[in-house]
Amino acid sequence: MAELPQTPLLDTVDTPAALRTLKPTQLRQLADELRAETISAVGTTGGHLGSGLGVVELTVAIHYVFDTPADRLIWDVGHQCYPHKILTGRRNRIRTLRSGGGLSGFTKRSESEYDPFGAAHSSTSISAALGFAIANKLSDNAGKAIAVIGDGAMSAGMAYEAMNNAEAAGNRLVVILNDNDMSIAPPVGGLSAYLARVVSSSEYLGLRSLAKRAIRKLSKRAHNAAERAEEFARGMATGGTLFEELGFYYVGPIDGHNLEHLIPVLENVRDSEHGPILVHVVTKKGKGYAPAEAASDKYHGVQKFDVITGTQDKAPPGPPAYQNVFGDQLVEEARRDPTIVAITAAMPSGTGIDRFAKAFPDRAFDVGIAEQHAVTFAAGLAAQGMRPFCAIYSTFLQRAYDQVVHDVAIQNLPVRFAIDRAGLVGADGATHAGSFDVTYLATLPNFVVMAAADEAELVHMTHTAAMHDSGPIALRYPRGNGTGVALPKVPQRLEIGKGRIVREGKSVAILSLGTRLGEALKAADVLEAKGLSTTVADLRFAKPLDEDLIRRLLTSHEVAVTIEENAVGGLGAHVLTMASDQGLIDGGLKLRTLRLPDIFQDQDKPEKQYADAGLDADAIVATVLKALRYNESAVVDGARA
Repeated sequence: MAELPQTPLLDTVDTPAALRTLKPTQLRQLADELRAETISAVGTTGGHLGSGLGVVELTVAIHYVFDTPADRLIWDVGHQCYPHKILTGRRNRIRTLRSGGGLSGFTKRSESEYDPFGAAHSSTSISAALGFAIANKLSDNAGKAIAVIGDGAMSAGMAYEAMNNAEAAGNRLVVILNDNDMSIAPPVGGLSAYLARVVSSSEYLGLRSLAKRAIRKLSKRAHNAAERAEEFARGMATGGTLFEELGFYYVGPIDGHNLEHLIPVLENVRDSEHGPILVHVVTKKGKGYAPAEAASDKYHGVQKFDVITGTQDKAPPGPPAYQNVFGDQLVEEARRDPTIVAITAAMPSGTGIDRFAKAFPDRAFDVGIAEQHAVTFAAGLAAQGMRPFCAIYSTFLQRAYDQVVHDVAIQNLPVRFAIDRAGLVGADGATHAGSFDVTYLATLPNFVVMAAADEAELVHMTHTAAMHDSGPIALRYPRGNGTGVALPKVPQRLEIGKGRIVREGKSVAILSLGTRLGEALKAADVLEAKGLSTTVADLRFAKPLDEDLIRRLLTSHEVAVTIEENAVGGLGAHVLTMASDQGLIDGGLKLRTLRLPDIFQDQDKPEKQYADAGLDADAIVATVLKALRYNESAVVDGARA
């Protein structure tokens, strides 16, 4: 284990209240020690690194200037909050990040009073902060609400919807735009800091407010001319015209790593009687750690790593990741079919679309954090004769459900949805677990919903989706690596709504959807050893169901069990409905459904999560034995007496 950094000043600061007792001249040392502690902790646990290092000074400055937790600090996404956690009473647990029973990798209300709003998805912070600010206004509470949003999150329409509605919050709302890609405007040395300090001063804000009131009293023509002149002059000086149009007082850009610049600007903002205010802060991802500064993409999220060298732990060589299997097969499909295009919402490498983009840059579209737009954009492409693949994580697709229904399903457009991170996801916990997509898609008319049992099946399903033109189709697959099966040299076009028998038996039927197939086969081995002949079926399709196969299995076996990596309302519910509609239940059918439990599961190792969920081989065996009231002495010649 690496030696812990020396942090004598940080050791005296366990809460923001303690931080606020320090002298301004001590804050630089505190920030340096906080950065060292963050690097050390993430080196031990793995997790998000670059974003947190980029906001170390900003974190110190916010907690130093504002009265947290009375002033509510809301981090967008939350993956940059590790320094915040260290300063807010959680340092003694910081090396449990993202592990079972440990700290979440994101903000979480149940974890600390300093996390007033949980987040792990993007672009929610301004809407939430606006809610806090208006609540304070209505209750005559002087507390501020501070939203820290990265410029990547500003690609989502939700951020602008919130800003367009924010003027009523007045000075109770502060938005800090953490521009960590310098994609809006760079800070220009001392002049930039001086301008930011001037435009955030009470005198300047007062003059701007007075000017606005005076302009409103002019004739319409003079009013419009004066307003355009004022806007042009201010835009030339600061670059904040867009935000001012949305009702904010704009301050910046300012160097987010210079505490001598940050502190007085934030103090001006805190004490202002005008608002809402947007402070534009420019930072560098990975700041202060050379490997992360040099490769911000590779150090955005990391495995455990050596702090001295920056070398990350590498998983032993193994099967390819599902996302890469999908990406590679999509490239092959696109070589044969020039109408295939690919869309992702700011996750090209996470979905495998980066491989497609490298091969076909003109046919790949990263639309930013804008899932709603991605889906309707894909629908427009499909309506014009293209074959779009919309590759989005299961939990992110939730954000575009109305578009899936209204723009795709109702119009029966052949959009292909590649749903990554389906099922439980380990260290990312409940916010990223793809627990609901079978339920929310298989309930829709016109949809085909497939789930790959392994990487070979994913190849077949990608090919099947590419060839499917009669309506929307979805294929779901998990996070992580495949099972190690050989990939087919020639993909097979699957018959829609048809499953397959993987193992034939007589007493027990296990109906699997997705990658629980391996656990179903393990359970079958155990049941066979107990004299219970077991059939294992890979249904492949949650919709349409293979009704002929399911009916045969339900009526020819003593007990049937469905298993899926999805919440209630998925495969099991559809099989039960089918059995009920066809009168199969009237005959004393023993049918049990195994699915994700009705809870949001916290982060842990995936195998532990699935065991806790009752979706492993042991749970299948226990379910079968309980249904049969199994008695080993009653088994004769491999069949129940």
